[in-house]
Amino acid sequence: MVSAPTFDHDRPGTPSESWSVALSTRDIAALSLPGPGHLIVLGAHPDDETLGAGGLICTAAAADWRVDVISVTAGEGSHPESPTHPAPVLAQVRERELREAVGRLAPAATTSCLGFRDGSVADHVDEVVAHLVALIGLEGGDVLLCAPWRHDGHPDHEAAGLAARIAASRTDARLIEYPVWLWHWAQEDDVPWSYARSLALDAPTRTAKASAIAAHASQVAPLSAAAGDEVMLGPALLEHFSRDLELFLEGAEQVTDDALDRVHRERPDPWEVESPYERHKRAVTLASLPRDRYPRALEIGCSIGALAADLASRTEHLLALDSSPTAISAARARTRSISHVEVRQATVPAQWPSGHFDLISISEVGYFLSPHQLAEVVASSFGALNEDGHLLLCHWRHPPTGWPLAGPDVHRAFLDTGARVLVEHLEPDFLLHVLERP
Repeated sequence: MVSAPTFDHDRPGTPSESWSVALSTRDIAALSLPGPGHLIVLGAHPDDETLGAGGLICTAAAADWRVDVISVTAGEGSHPESPTHPAPVLAQVRERELREAVGRLAPAATTSCLGFRDGSVADHVDEVVAHLVALIGLEGGDVLLCAPWRHDGHPDHEAAGLAARIAASRTDARLIEYPVWLWHWAQEDDVPWSYARSLALDAPTRTAKASAIAAHASQVAPLSAAAGDEVMLGPALLEHFSRDLELFLEGAEQVTDDALDRVHRERPDPWEVESPYERHKRAVTLASLPRDRYPRALEIGCSIGALAADLASRTEHLLALDSSPTAISAARARTRSISHVEVRQATVPAQWPSGHFDLISISEVGYFLSPHQLAEVVASSFGALNEDGHLLLCHWRHPPTGWPLAGPDVHRAFLDTGARVLVEHLEPDFLLHVLERP
């Protein structure tokens, strides 16, 4: 697979016939749609959803799936030189077309536009992630998230695809990606075929998709006869979207969610560890420990090492982990003079350390896990806890933006194992538990 070259929509691209031959000679796995479930289709601009996944939207709706369609922008930049449709007017037109097109595919679907400026999606990835995560919530296992392919060749498409990948990783939603501009600029060898999935479209579905494409009139027909109002999606380009199948990519690559490392890079002390609130919380944490000393302790999510430095006074050996390289550097500097504290970069649950521990601390980090990851951490924690060991949990009670779990959800996952509660402490802003193995 190669990177997308610079291309122009109004210049000849790869002929549709070439793709038809390529698709007919490939053994492409069918897209599985167990359900019904919840389909979320994300587009960078109005018409992406119809071109790339209109058949999927129609098929899912017919199978009684809940369908939500989201456009990140209103696509107001499609005709920058238009003498008849300034950007605010074109935005209204394209949002109206979006609702009409989706209505022709899935009458009961919910349609929304986030309203970020056309061409600026890369500047708003975090906001798009937060919107998707809030929509998916804790039901990620039932959600099929469909978004533009991350290598589609258009910056907005690729940024929307990145946001979808991050949201899927945080929520455990299933992610598939659809190409749009790939059909125009790419050749057969540019497609990662081993990850390709096809959805067959019957005649009624193809008819509905064609009708939905026609609803995007500002793109498939000229706005006017004036220069600057030319058609954006001409007949040759639209041929790519009239096939009897849609192509999706599933599992093609993972992305690194560096949000927590960015927080530490941008602010040396992102959680303000010397604030009265944080100092009080650490004092309560230490006071809640049932024993004076723990021979071997593990801290998950040490950040810049403030709690690790305090826990060191109650432990004979402390292993402190964090996924952020920037945080690890700060934590090592803070604990450099404490010989029995080992600070290590690791991502849990994938890099859970070996051995057993007398104390495991999971503080202010559980809600940065997906629900599935949290379940693994719960199992790993109790599996690594010595028979008479203690598990310390302390989390903010309010939901963090951009992640599906809140502190109470995290603690509930541990409590639902039947673990014995030794200490329970509740304040307006945080809750704390000390548990024994179930």
